[in-house]
Amino acid sequence: MKKKKMVGSLGVVITGGSRGLGYALALEFLAAGDRVVICGRNPGRLDEAIQTLQQAVPSGEVYGIVCDAGNPSGGRELAAFAAERLGRVDRWINNAGTAGLFKRPLWELHAEDILETCTTNLSGSVMLCAEAVRVMDRQPLSPEPVYHIFNMGFSSIGAKFSRSALSHKASKRGVAELTHFLYRELKAAGKTSIGVHEVSPGLVLTDLLFQDATEEAMRFFSVIAERAEKVASVLVPKIREITRRTSRIRYQPLVMMFFRLLIGMKVVIGKPKEVGRAKGHS
Repeated sequence: MKKKKMVGSLGVVITGGSRGLGYALALEFLAAGDRVVICGRNPGRLDEAIQTLQQAVPSGEVYGIVCDAGNPSGGRELAAFAAERLGRVDRWINNAGTAGLFKRPLWELHAEDILETCTTNLSGSVMLCAEAVRVMDRQPLSPEPVYHIFNMGFSSIGAKFSRSALSHKASKRGVAELTHFLYRELKAAGKTSIGVHEVSPGLVLTDLLFQDATEEAMRFFSVIAERAEKVASVLVPKIREITRRTSRIRYQPLVMMFFRLLIGMKVVIGKPKEVGRAKGHS
């Protein structure tokens, strides 16, 4: 049996870490003995997250900074803050994102909503990747990747089955391409110390998932989506132990994902029929 490589304390940056999956990831990293920087746009929610994380892991080292992932100055401030607090950044996770205010056709969306969704998801991830590379490039060099960047985009399959707005799906597909092209640029530039990876957490039970969702969609999500804590417990060990230059880290295998999708679709399709039969007998 192959032994797993032991990983020491890591310096970890998580954007959008004040709630949802980002918060759950931060908690798992702290429990593993890592030092963590999280950021979020809401000062009150960020302070509360820091407080509850410290209470959950009293021995943990966690720091927070107010930051808008889609704002260029916010990315620079986050990078400087993380380098100062952590000393060394080993893992940078671009988790911040938004699905937009409404799950509606493109022509029914407000321009401001489209802009914010694409800016936060795609432009934000691009700018934050640039900041992460700059930080990591100033750290001790290595012939093998020891510093790693993680993006959360959509695979073509994920986008196909997503019920979110077009602006969300398109921007998340763009993030997947960002990971691919950044890997090629790092390789061409000979930056051997840095790896870049795609993370596929699947559908996670958060407030954003249910925002503006129809009753049918909510039934679907309740079957196929997972709790953030469970997803984080699977992803964090994989993120901590990564050694490759590029990879796709999935919460669950594709076969299992398709199986859950089929069950979810069966529930959605079957529910109205059951209701109809019930009414017929009343």
